[in-house]
Amino acid sequence: MSTTFSGAAAAAPASPGAVAAARATDLSKVYGQGETKVVALDRVSVEFRQAEFTAIMGPSGSGKSTLMHCMAGLDSVSSGSASIGDTELTRLKDKKLTQLRRDRVGFIFQAFNLLPTLNALENITLPMDIAGRKPEKEWLDRVIDTVGLSGRLKHRPNQLSGGQQQRVAVARALASRPEIIFGDEPTGNLDSRSGAEVLGFLRNSVRELGQTVVMVTHDPVAAAYADRIVFLADGRIVDDITDPTADSVLDRMKAFDAKGRTS
Repeated sequence: MSTTFSGAAAAAPASPGAVAAARATDLSKVYGQGETKVVALDRVSVEFRQAEFTAIMGPSGSGKSTLMHCMAGLDSVSSGSASIGDTELTRLKDKKLTQLRRDRVGFIFQAFNLLPTLNALENITLPMDIAGRKPEKEWLDRVIDTVGLSGRLKHRPNQLSGGQQQRVAVARALASRPEIIFGDEPTGNLDSRSGAEVLGFLRNSVRELGQTVVMVTHDPVAAAYADRIVFLADGRIVDDITDPTADSVLDRMKAFDAKGRTS
């Protein structure tokens, strides 16, 4: 387990031979100016490695969702850079950025974002249908089997449980075989059992399908499914641990709280 318990924004080093699926370098995001200025991210540098499940944690307002949105190309940056593979997002024009998000990035929304008039399979393949691309059948079948939806493909969202709907959202993110998947509190609207199912599917997609997953969460139990956790506070990375457990995450969060009370 590695620890970088400090207030400075520091890059999380890659393991020897590891390849970065996404990278932020001195990334800052500022909203407003003058008296209304808010620094959401303050010179953050971090790498997310291929075929690894990373959780991003931190208190409300720490910048965790902002970091993910900037690295997924869903939000602009004020300074610094964000890259997917070797492609720097900040250099792309809108059309190229849209194409990159469509072809190389998957996103799992907390609210599922399924179309009610389409069945599960149609929702899964919708992004590829819009792009005019045919799904790779062998991969699609593998994804559907991994998330356990084989018997529910003809059902519309209102015929599925919350956990099943989120599995459809996970499968949709996986189906185009993106380089990286970002999840914004992907289990936030689920009960504990359904949430555990979805987290298990995400972990299996990393271990069995070689996918890269980055997930924002506030839940120590959810974070314990990850291979690694990056902690943010006040827009900076303050800790980075590997092989977490729910207990170790809770201990780390308590340490942050205690430090905040005495600082």
